[in-house]
Amino acid sequence: NTLDMELAFAKNIENPIGTDQIPIGVAGPLRVNGEYAKDDFFVPLATSEGALLASVNRGCSAITAAGGANARVIGDKMTRAPAIKTESVVEAVKVKQWFEEKFDDLKEIAESTTSHGKLVKIDPIIIVGNYVYPRFVYSTGDSMGMNMVTIATEKVLAKLYEDLGVHALALSGNLCVDKKPAAINIVEGRGKTVVADILIPEAIVRAKLKTTAKAIEEVNVAKNLIGSAAAGSMAFNAHFANMIGAIFLATGQDEAHVVEGSLGITTAEDRDGDLYFSVNMPDLPIATIGGGTRLETANEGLQIIDCAGSGKVNKFAEIVISTVMAGELSLIAAISAGHLAKAHQELGR
Repeated sequence: NTLDMELAFAKNIENPIGTDQIPIGVAGPLRVNGEYAKDDFFVPLATSEGALLASVNRGCSAITAAGGANARVIGDKMTRAPAIKTESVVEAVKVKQWFEEKFDDLKEIAESTTSHGKLVKIDPIIIVGNYVYPRFVYSTGDSMGMNMVTIATEKVLAKLYEDLGVHALALSGNLCVDKKPAAINIVEGRGKTVVADILIPEAIVRAKLKTTAKAIEEVNVAKNLIGSAAAGSMAFNAHFANMIGAIFLATGQDEAHVVEGSLGITTAEDRDGDLYFSVNMPDLPIATIGGGTRLETANEGLQIIDCAGSGKVNKFAEIVISTVMAGELSLIAAISAGHLAKAHQELGR
């Protein structure tokens, strides 16, 4: 469908002049053995990068032939961290203690602004000179929750001023960390934290991926682990961002969060010829309600994988990471077999 621009103008865009069009394809069937996603799925991917769908589709074929991807959601949080300026370190410590001692009251204040959000903790609370950075951690249900946690945190900061006379300098002080790569998001998690793995028999590795488990393991160590470390990268993977970006565009996610979704680690092990393969994604901010998910084509994208509406966000997370694993598997296999350039040449890219 085309977009209802009246609806989009009310919620999603200012100064509209039209719509952007990006081709959407599907990859699959992809079998997912999740806690929430338990089926074969055809995953919508919006991209203009030739060969991406073909590559992800090959990964899906190998995963499904091997019995499916094991996927689990192990964390759920959205964060907001204001910057608070005080007069001195002594006053900064008093502010930190106020947050710690008043947590139960602050939780009640924050949660009075939302029917879905829950303030889980305020941690860490970092002091740098006379600045204080408290990291508010919320659970947000099926919405991504950025607006929700911002409004809730603002209400708490009003209480801070009422009690201590201290103003927040910035509602977002970059300890959140929103839409930027950051070690704290890798360690603490943000959005959904998801893990997935699979054991692929040797025969399937050879038939579907045209390589060996040993070759994939060697490329993964040299490229994703050592090469990433040598570059000072925070992302120890081949191309998470390709699949994240394509899924986000097809399902109405906040595309700027691709930078967070790109963080994560890919591992590969040769187990007597069979291939053990895994990916972890500590920072996946996604939604199945609100924001861009209400727009027509985005909602249809979510409907294709039965993830539109309430109660579906964990299922969506398991499908996303399984798709990412399919893309990682196929690309690393292609590199290990020397097929990467050839694939792009043959597909005319």
